[in-house]
Amino acid sequence: MPVNEAFARASDWLLFAAVLLYAIAMLGYAGAFAFGRTARRARAEVAEQELRAEVSVLVGAGAGGPSGPVFGDGSSLTDLDRPAASPDAAPPREGAASKIGVLAVVLTCAGWALHVASVVCRGFAAHRAPWGNMYEFSSMIALIAVSAFLFTVWRYSVRDLGVFVMLPVVVYLGVAGTALYVPAGPLVPALHSYWIVIHVFAATSATGIFLVSAVVNVLFLLRERYERVLVAGGEPGSTRFAKSLPASGSLDTLSYRLAAFAFPIWTFAIIAGAIWAESAWGRYWGWDPKETWSFITWVVFACYLHARATAGWRGRRAAYLALIGFGCFVFDFYGVNIWISGLHSYAGV
Repeated sequence: MPVNEAFARASDWLLFAAVLLYAIAMLGYAGAFAFGRTARRARAEVAEQELRAEVSVLVGAGAGGPSGPVFGDGSSLTDLDRPAASPDAAPPREGAASKIGVLAVVLTCAGWALHVASVVCRGFAAHRAPWGNMYEFSSMIALIAVSAFLFTVWRYSVRDLGVFVMLPVVVYLGVAGTALYVPAGPLVPALHSYWIVIHVFAATSATGIFLVSAVVNVLFLLRERYERVLVAGGEPGSTRFAKSLPASGSLDTLSYRLAAFAFPIWTFAIIAGAIWAESAWGRYWGWDPKETWSFITWVVFACYLHARATAGWRGRRAAYLALIGFGCFVFDFYGVNIWISGLHSYAGV
C-alpha cells in the first residue's frame, strides 16, 4: 500500500511539537530545581536540627564525633559549617519554584500525548508497526523513557530529576529527527512478520526504562561523591549542586527498581527475537553481531541484579556496572547497526 503522506506529515509535525514541549518542560524543571534549592536546603536544616536533638538523647552530647551518622541530605552531626536553624521554625515553602515544577510536569504530559500521536500517525502513514528503522526505534525509546519518568514522578515524587531526564530525551530526539530521519515507507521483506510488533516493542520498552535508570545512576554517583566529601570534612566543589538532589540511598534504590523492572522485558525481547529468527532464518541463534551484543547486555545486567541480590552490592560498584550495561545497550542499538554488517543491518538508517 502506498504511504499516506498526510499522516506522514502529521507525524513529523507532531514529533516536532512534542520535542518543543519537552524542551520547554526541561527549562521549567531546571528553573524549579535552581530556585527551589533554598527552600529544600532550609527544610533539610530543620530536619537535621530535629535529628540532632534525638541523637543527643540517645548517645549523649558530643558522642557523635567525626564518624557520626550521615543524614539523607549528605550531612552529618559534625557538619557545622552551615547556618543553624531553629527546631521550632516552620519549613519554608518553595512558592514560585513549586508552581514552575508543576507546570513543567503538565508540559511533559502534553508533549507525551503529542509524541504518542506522532507514533500512531507514523504507523497509519506506513500501514505497519511504527518501529521499523533506527529513527522510529529512537522515537519509541524516548517515548518509553518519558513514560517511565512520568510514572516515577507519580509514584515516587521525583520531579526534581526532570531536567536530568528530559535533557537526554530532547537531545536523543533531536539526533533522531536529523541524523537518523527517514521518510515513512514500507518494511523490507525480512521484517514482514507479526513478531516485529512483539520483539521490537519489548526491546525499545526495556531500553527506554534502562535510559532513565542510567540517568538516575549518574545522579547517584554525583550525590554519593558529594556526601563522601562532606563527611570527610572536605569542600564539595563542582558537585555542590548535588546537595539539592535526593539522598544517594534513594537514588540507588530507584535506579535498581527501574533496572529490575526492565530486565525481564529485555529477557523476553531476546527470547521473542530468537523465535522470530527461527521462523525467518531457520535457526534460533546464530551469534549474529546483534544477537551477540544483545546477549552481552543481558549478561551485564544479570550480573548487576545478581550482585545486588546475593553479594549485597550497593553504591558505586553497582552503579558503574549498570552504566556499563547501558553502554552495551547503546552500542547494540546503534553501533552494531551503523558500523557492523550482519543479518540485522536492514534495521539501520
